[in-house]
Amino acid sequence: MFETGDERERVILVGVSTCEEDDTAASLDELEELVKTAGAVTLEKIIQNREQVHPGTYLGKGKIEEVKWRIFETGATGIVCDDELSPAQLRNLEEALDIKIMDRTMVILDIFARHATTREGKIQVELAQLKYRAVRLVGLRNSLSRLGGGIGTRGPGESKLEVDRRLIHDRIGRLKAELEEVKRHREVQRQLRGKSHTPVAAIVGYTNAGKSTLLNALTDAGILAEDKLFATLDPTTRGMELSGGQKILLTDTVGFIRKLPHHLIEAFQSTLEEAKYSDLILHVVDSSNPKMDTQMYIVYETLKKLGVEGKTVITVFNKCDKADSISSLRDFCADYQVRISAKTGEGLDELRELLTTILNERRVYFEHLYSYENAGKIQQIRRYGELLSEEYGQDGILVKGYLPAELYLGVLSEN
Repeated sequence: MFETGDERERVILVGVSTCEEDDTAASLDELEELVKTAGAVTLEKIIQNREQVHPGTYLGKGKIEEVKWRIFETGATGIVCDDELSPAQLRNLEEALDIKIMDRTMVILDIFARHATTREGKIQVELAQLKYRAVRLVGLRNSLSRLGGGIGTRGPGESKLEVDRRLIHDRIGRLKAELEEVKRHREVQRQLRGKSHTPVAAIVGYTNAGKSTLLNALTDAGILAEDKLFATLDPTTRGMELSGGQKILLTDTVGFIRKLPHHLIEAFQSTLEEAKYSDLILHVVDSSNPKMDTQMYIVYETLKKLGVEGKTVITVFNKCDKADSISSLRDFCADYQVRISAKTGEGLDELRELLTTILNERRVYFEHLYSYENAGKIQQIRRYGELLSEEYGQDGILVKGYLPAELYLGVLSEN
């Protein structure tokens, strides 16, 4: 959303509930937070109960009349629908209500456009914007000509709305090529990390669960951490030293959310794949959120879509200083669980000890006598493992320590 001087968009949120399990009220509450993050004010929330979403206008005829009256009474400047609208729904609803129509996807894309700072982030956001807008060009033209700003107009792709679809698709092709180059660069970085034999833990979780705050608390990363949805987009990797000299890399990732637009999942594939190529998953959960269980389910479903399976998962119940009760915190899908407050530091030592224990289980203890001709291999132990002791004797150097399992045979070999 855009703010023009003191002018802020004033919107009514609408959603369709097709069954009791939809939890549409909670979804609209989350949409209100998204709208707030994008810079607008929510005036009212309206839910329609229907067997299915109306294929032509999203809402039924009677509910459209009700919304039209609420627009008049509240002075709203726009409507935000809780689902992604088809081109026909967008166009028909706009004609019926004679006001700017937006959907959940448009709001999320707008927030991403605001928060993208790196070259990769900007490319990913513009690519997602253009894919979304390419099939909705006509309807969006009408919306933009009506209000001249606001949700859906921010970001590097906005000027492309005034050109034809051919130029938009050409731009999409060029962005994909640029993103492939960035992806190759990221793969090189992963290969270099692999050669260092330093384990990697990907920090994942629902948006605003405290992932960036946790990374800052553990590594002094100094990245932006705000009480907002999608405060940070660009992945940040920092090293952390554990007891015994062990090192681990922690990588922050984009936050997940319900109904995460597929355009964003496609565009941010290389960023989200950090979880796929990691050794561990740190699943950060906002334990103070009443919808915590639903959020955990959405995170696991998103990880499944990304092909992230078979990883060791540590669920980090964050914000325990705000939680009503921490005794009932459980995640039956996790291998380990720990309760912390990244803000106050409570539980961080326990998390560090847990990481140390897990990494130790992946290492091999050894005792080996090296001849003086092969003394250079001891340096590899210092670099990649943990050297407990070395005793110099007449026959060579007796070394005791830990090594990553994949290096064990190579370092102990006398060849």
